[in-house]
Order: sequence, then structure tokens, then C-alpha cells
Amino acid sequence: MESVYHQDKQYVKINFQSQDNRGAVYDGCIFDGCVFYQVDLSDCNFINCTFTHCDLCLADVSRTGFQDVRFSHCKLMGISFASCSTFGLSFSFEHCLLQHSVFAKLKLKMQQFNSCKLQEVDFTGTDLTGALFAECDLERAVFWQSNLEKADLQNSFNYQIDPEHNRIKRAKFSIWGLQGLLYKYEIVVMK
Repeated sequence: MESVYHQDKQYVKINFQSQDNRGAVYDGCIFDGCVFYQVDLSDCNFINCTFTHCDLCLADVSRTGFQDVRFSHCKLMGISFASCSTFGLSFSFEHCLLQHSVFAKLKLKMQQFNSCKLQEVDFTGTDLTGALFAECDLERAVFWQSNLEKADLQNSFNYQIDPEHNRIKRAKFSIWGLQGLLYKYEIVVMK
């Protein structure tokens, strides 16, 4: 399959559902208000791209490369980022809906999630060393055999993290999040 190369282009309110996007390379592109709902983005590469107010729910990102990609105010529900390319993997999320997405077994050191809904997201086996979860809703998010050393969850809420099955050395939690670390002991923490 021959790759189509797009550089420094701006896409505003484009519906990508009817296009064959597989294998395309987007370098320095801006996507604003675009629809990628259930779109096959497999084998694509996004380099230094920005997505704002886009719908990427249920997109197929198998073997897709994300290098220095910024998502802001986007819907990214049900995406298996675990299947994307790990080469140069680097992205950030701000005010995004990421429910039911999968980040299992990825190396996401210093990853930033700002004001995101991460409900029922799978972080099984994920390296989140030094990650920042700022004001994120982590209700029913799965942390199992995850590395959260030096991660900052001070302003996040609704998480349940088992210290016996995750690495949490030097991670930052607020006093209000203590219950999320002790949930399995059925201890009542009074505020």
C-alpha cells in the first residue's frame, strides 16, 4: 500500500468516514471539528499534529503512529491505543472523553491527562512513571501491574488503585483520594 503524505494542512469540519485513510502520513496537520468515528486509521502516522473538537470514537488505530500529537476537547471513546505503533509514541490529552479506551502495556512515562474522563480505561501493565492526571475522573479505570511511580494523581478522583498490585512509590495522592487506595479493605475513611 502506497502512503499518501499530507504536510502542514488544516482540516476543518471534515468527515473522514467516507475516505480511505489507511497508511496515510499527516505531518504538522491541524484537525478541527473533524469526524473520524469508526474510521480505519490503521498504519497511519500522525507527527506533530493537533486534534481539537474531533470525534475519533471507535477508530481503528492498529499500528498507527502518534508522535508529538495533541488532543484537545476530543471524543476518543473505545479506542485501543494498545494496538498502535510504539515507535516514538508521544501524545497529550486535554479535556478529552476517553471512556472504555485501552492503554494496556504501553510505556507512557510523563504522560499528561488534563481534565479528562478516563472512566473504565484499561491501564493494565502500563508504565505511567511520572504521569500527570490533573482533574481526571478515573471511575472504574483498571490499574493492574501498572507502574505509577512518581505519578501525580493529587487532583484526580474516583480511582481505585491496589498498592499491592501496582508500583506507587513516590506517587502523589490527595488526602481525599486515600479511600481509592484502601477500597479493597472496606475501610470507611471519614472526611
